[in-house]
Order: sequence, then structure tokens, then C-alpha cells
Amino acid sequence: MIDVMTSAVPSAVATALEDVDPELRAALLACWTDVSNAGGAVGFVPPVTEDDVVPALDALLTRVAQGRERVVVLRVDGELAGWAVLSLSVSPLRRHWATVLRVQVHPARQGQGLGRALMTGVHDAARSLGLEMLHLTVRGGYGLEGFYAGLGYQEFGRMPGAIRVAPGDDREEVHLFARL
Repeated sequence: MIDVMTSAVPSAVATALEDVDPELRAALLACWTDVSNAGGAVGFVPPVTEDDVVPALDALLTRVAQGRERVVVLRVDGELAGWAVLSLSVSPLRRHWATVLRVQVHPARQGQGLGRALMTGVHDAARSLGLEMLHLTVRGGYGLEGFYAGLGYQEFGRMPGAIRVAPGDDREEVHLFARL
């Protein structure tokens, strides 16, 4: 477990976890559902229920238990404000980098600098694991490239039509990386 205090939001603490207890699982589920229903690009299209999200969350938590992923949670005053996933490579040729998945800040907490605080925690957790580089993707049409560029990420490709939000509404998947 790695705790990171952030200077931007003094009461925010990011923690990288190797396991998730039932109470945190419930909080992650509620957050993921709320972010999805607020239009967040985190793997679903609204409307979703917790029942829709449970299979994806449980699969993720299985990979965490296997040591293949780490959950980085961001708490403000002890309450879950957001979270992300570091997906580690099983290939010996790629153990120097990881993929960042499901970056999300609860809708009630957005606009407070917590996305940056969460990503700072992700970067610190990655460094503590000996990682040198991170990869992530964003859904085109949301303008998230600028946010990640401000954190040192560079675009290296786009896959047209990779994400089908609805029939006739295909979006680009934008690939970004950052050296730590």
C-alpha cells in the first residue's frame, strides 16, 4: 500500500492497493455506476445500474487478487472521491510499463483538482513498482487529451471507430503515453 498526500488538495490521499475489502468494493461500484451515468467514458454508456457494472468490477478485482492490477483510490477526508487502475504486464518484455484504466472522479467531486491528484497518485504508485512508462486510452470527443497532456502524456495514435457508443455513433480511441 502506498499513500500519497497531494499539495493541490491537502485533504486528498491516493493509495495503491493490492486487495479490496467488501466496503471498498461497494464504494468502487457506486462510484463507477455514478460516473458512467454522468456520461464518464469509463467503459459503459448510460444508463447503467450497479448490476450492469458488477461483472466488470468483479473481473477487475480478480485481476487485482492475482497481482495483475493495482487499484489506486483517492480519498478526501477519508471518503472515496475517485479511483483508477494500474494494469501490469505479464510479459517479461513489457514489465517496465503499465496501462492506466478506468480513471474516474465521482461527479459530486469533479472540478476540484482531484483528477490531477488521482493521476499524481497513479504516477507515484507506478514509480514505486519500478515502472518507467504508462499508457492509457481516451474516448474521442471528450477533449480529455488536453488534461492528460498537462500531466506529460503524448498522443501516439488514434484508432478510428474503435468505440461504438451507439449505432451510428463510433468514436476514436486515442492512445497516449508518458515517461515517468
